[in-house]
Amino acid sequence: MKTAILNRLNRIAEKQGIRILYACESGSRAWQFPSPDSDYDVRFIYAKPHNSYLSITEPRAQLSFPIVNDIDIYGWDIRKVLQLIRKSNTTPFEWLQSPEVYAQEDGFRDALWELCGQYFNQRSNIHHYLGIAFGALETVNDNDEITIKKLFYIIRPLLAAKWCFENNTIAPMTIEPLMTLLPESLRSQVQELIQLKSTVVEDYTFRMPDELRSYIDREIKSTLAAARFIRSRTFGAGPLDAFFQQTIRRHDYTGDKIE
Repeated sequence: MKTAILNRLNRIAEKQGIRILYACESGSRAWQFPSPDSDYDVRFIYAKPHNSYLSITEPRAQLSFPIVNDIDIYGWDIRKVLQLIRKSNTTPFEWLQSPEVYAQEDGFRDALWELCGQYFNQRSNIHHYLGIAFGALETVNDNDEITIKKLFYIIRPLLAAKWCFENNTIAPMTIEPLMTLLPESLRSQVQELIQLKSTVVEDYTFRMPDELRSYIDREIKSTLAAARFIRSRTFGAGPLDAFFQQTIRRHDYTGDKIE
């Protein structure tokens, strides 16, 4: 599958006249709890030729493509990524932590990840993750039944929100370090659910265990209440502007293939 993904990335780079700076797996495969029918969620960051950024017409900020052979692929322009980092958006934070990297320019991920640490807004990150958890929690029916996919759209974001609150740092992308925040009895239970998810389709529906449901309800409320007392932050653009300018100068080329 990696060869097929790289071939598609190369074709995209050539057709669109872009340089792919970084490409990774996102979604459940990167989060460490895929199902047999999970897509490959390929995400990439790209740069256009230098002069494209000097035009009165702004270059496209994102590229998306139809899903083919279970490969769901889209990318964001480097300027869009940096604008989102300034807002402390969690998506670039997660992409840059992916355990499955398909392609990257030398030093790009490390340099950008180091920059991300300067743009962590604890309050907004907590609220972002709790919003995802609340949305998935709304899919639970009156019998406490939920699809296994949606259950993990509660568990991982909730633990990520708790991580942001308790550690005041960007939350890990993968589930394993997040699970250290769980009580030991629930840790083994969630591990069993991860194992189950690896054997069933994402729409597999089951009744949520009582202990887990109680924990989710309690921790969502307590984390949300605690976040109200955290002051939000705003950030300047200076370091991001410098990174942007250096990046588009350094990568002012098109058509090269990913190795």
